[in-house]
Amino acid sequence: MQKDLLKIGSKTFESRLIVGSGKYKDFATTKQATLASGAEVITVAVRRVNITNPNEENLLDFFKDTNVAFLPNSAGCTNAEEAITLFRLIKEAVGIDFIKLEIIGDTQRTLYPDVIETIKACEVLAKEGFCVLAYTNDDPIIAKKLQDVGASAVMPLAAPIGSGLGIQNRYNIGFIKESIDVPVIVDAGVGCASDASIAMELGADGVLSNSAIALADNPVLMAEAMKHAVISGRKSFLAGRIEKKTYASPSSPIFGMAKL
Repeated sequence: MQKDLLKIGSKTFESRLIVGSGKYKDFATTKQATLASGAEVITVAVRRVNITNPNEENLLDFFKDTNVAFLPNSAGCTNAEEAITLFRLIKEAVGIDFIKLEIIGDTQRTLYPDVIETIKACEVLAKEGFCVLAYTNDDPIIAKKLQDVGASAVMPLAAPIGSGLGIQNRYNIGFIKESIDVPVIVDAGVGCASDASIAMELGADGVLSNSAIALADNPVLMAEAMKHAVISGRKSFLAGRIEKKTYASPSSPIFGMAKL
C-alpha cells in the first residue's frame, strides 16, 4: 500500500503534524515532546529562539541527532520588509530556505495576521526560491491570493494564537481547501487532540500545534495524543463519513422482518 505522504514544495513527510518550539520550560522538554509527537518538522521563532549563535544554548544542538527539520518562522515581524530581511539573513547564516511566513497586524490583542503584508512578502520570497508556508486568517480569498503569488502551503488559523478555542469556523476551512491546490495546514487555536482530529476530518492536509502541547500539564503525553489524533482524523477523512440525516436510520434492515 502506497504511503500517504504530505508534500510541501519539493519536500515530503510521513507525519502530518508540525509542532512549535515556543513556551516550553526548556530545550530538553521541547525535544522530548517533539519526538513523542512523531513530527518531522518543528517551527522556530528565530527572533526569539537561538539557532544561530553557537556561543549560547542553541536549539539546533538538541536536535542534531534527530531527523527533525527546522522551519524558521518570522514571529515578531509586523511588516513585509522585516520578514524578508529576516529570512534572507537566516538563509545566509544556516542555509535554510524552508520557512513559515508570519506577519502579525494586531500585536496587542488578537495576534491576527496582516494578510496584505503577508502577500507582499510571500511574493518576494517565493521568487527568491524560498519554500513559503504562509500563516493567514481563515479566508479562502486570501488563501487563493497566497497560492497565486507562490506560497507552497497555506496555514489558516483555527482561532487566535494560543487561545486553545479550537476551530471556530469549520466551513471556512472547507472553503479554503476547495479554493487552492497547495497543502492546507491548520495553524493556531488548537487546544487539544480532538481539535486536531476535527481539522483533519475537515480535509486539512496537516495541523500545527504549539501551545496545546507546550503548556499541557504533561507536554510529552499531549504530544503523543496529538500524533494519534492527526493520524485518526486523516484516516477518518480518507475513509469517508456517512451522510448526515435528520431522522434515525436503523442499523439493521427492516424489510422482510417477520411480523409478531
